[in-house]
Amino acid sequence: MSSGRYHPLSIILSCCFFSVITLLLLEPHCCDGSKVLLVRPGEEGDDDHYALLKLINRTGFPPDFTFGVGSSAYQYEGAANQHGRRPSIWDTFTKLHPDKIADHSSGTTAEEFYYLYREDIGLLKEIGWDFFRFSISWPRLVPYGKVSRGVNQQGINFYNNLINELLAHGIQPFVTIVQWDLPQALEDEYGGFLSRDIVGDFRDYADLCFKEFGDRVKYWATLNEPHNLALYGYTLGIFAPGRCSYYMGNCSAGNSATEPYIVVHNQLLSHASAVQLYKSKYQASQKGKIGLTTESYWMKPKFQTDQSRKATLRALDFHLGWILDPITFGHYPKSMRHLVGTRLPNFTAAESEILRGSYDYLGINYYTARYVDESTSYGTTDLSYTTDCRCNLTMERDGIPIGEPTAVEWLYIYPKGIRELMHYVKNKYNPSVIYISENGMADINNSTIPLKDALRDTSRIKYHMLHLFYLSKAIEEGVNVKGYLVWSFLDDFEWALGYTIRFGLTFIDYENGLKRYLKDSSFWFKQFLHSENTTHMVPLLQVSE
Repeated sequence: MSSGRYHPLSIILSCCFFSVITLLLLEPHCCDGSKVLLVRPGEEGDDDHYALLKLINRTGFPPDFTFGVGSSAYQYEGAANQHGRRPSIWDTFTKLHPDKIADHSSGTTAEEFYYLYREDIGLLKEIGWDFFRFSISWPRLVPYGKVSRGVNQQGINFYNNLINELLAHGIQPFVTIVQWDLPQALEDEYGGFLSRDIVGDFRDYADLCFKEFGDRVKYWATLNEPHNLALYGYTLGIFAPGRCSYYMGNCSAGNSATEPYIVVHNQLLSHASAVQLYKSKYQASQKGKIGLTTESYWMKPKFQTDQSRKATLRALDFHLGWILDPITFGHYPKSMRHLVGTRLPNFTAAESEILRGSYDYLGINYYTARYVDESTSYGTTDLSYTTDCRCNLTMERDGIPIGEPTAVEWLYIYPKGIRELMHYVKNKYNPSVIYISENGMADINNSTIPLKDALRDTSRIKYHMLHLFYLSKAIEEGVNVKGYLVWSFLDDFEWALGYTIRFGLTFIDYENGLKRYLKDSSFWFKQFLHSENTTHMVPLLQVSE
């Protein structure tokens, strides 16, 4: 833990407060999923700094609105070979392909959350978070993948202890059943999510989770970002299990034209099967909610042309609609059916029935935005999910980036997008409840700078202030968002980027025993979360000495 003191953060803006509020009030907001795309050139990001003048604190959100932070098993736990856990596909991938991880690292040790969770929960309590989102390690709970082959009691004990410790500190667990770390045993046996055999094994595993933990867990997510597993794991081959076509990357096997669609299809069927089980067997007594979390860029037409607008709608279909259309309407988007053709699997009538409406809430992970235009490079050979959309996603227009760049090449700061995306989701899918299940930004892991400088993450504070401002606008405009979860609580293993970047609100000293130090952003959130009775234009920061 870091020591700290309070001092004011001085942000000097050369504009009149009332003029700023006028500009914000005059800013057009979306009315439906198509009109929201009709944005004039030059609007993006120009007035983001005005939002810093907004009177912002927790009372600016509904009384039942919740705030939390996120994590996942492979990125946090460590103890990969301890207490009965067997390998996941990520253990195998990082061992066989260290060259595909930026620093040749792995999650074998990670932040040792498995051993240090009590200390970390103390930090969660200190800041005042309502939720802690974590995932359960399937190979820790069911080492050989199939429940029929045995359950690891030490794994059950760990998650029971974690859940009980959270609740004892007044923090609600928000639990993802699996977050990409599939047991290697199932990958070896039948190809994991490439086989429909996974549906029954996933259902049995979910059943075990509901039975063991559901009396205390009231928020379940079946899956996290099924789209990204398919894109990075089966199209580009840069995530586990590292499959792709020869023309897409350095992979020993795979088919980037077909496998991504099969993998999402089987993830969706697994999701629907688990939701059906929960609702029929557990929900009445346990009184929890179940859904899934998925991600999307906000998409903006690169040019004010019909081609750009149509390409933008297709991009939303291929990113967000690929997941949300089936679980809302029971089928894939028409644009995908038209462009992908027979490579896109079909749902049976019975499968469509259990998919339709298979969630109590939608979890949306939002980080950034893209410009979209019609692709001119589409061909009939070397097909892949990345080209099927026939749309070109870029981060700049006329040499001007869509937002402020960050340490991660794919993440440009575009906070308005969270507002626009919320309206799009509301108007197309009309979920009863939405949670922002991830939002955050990263810094470079620079071991040469002093610790006190590494803890001063003013850009992260600004990032969250701006996103919270635009999210509050969406709520005022009628979108039923009930929670905001920051990614990430701790610096962590960030998949293909390893430990080269830091997403955390808490600094991990990887060179000195994984010591935890709260960054300035943690102290900002601490004040924000305790500001029920205070109002201020620019919140005070508690920062480390």
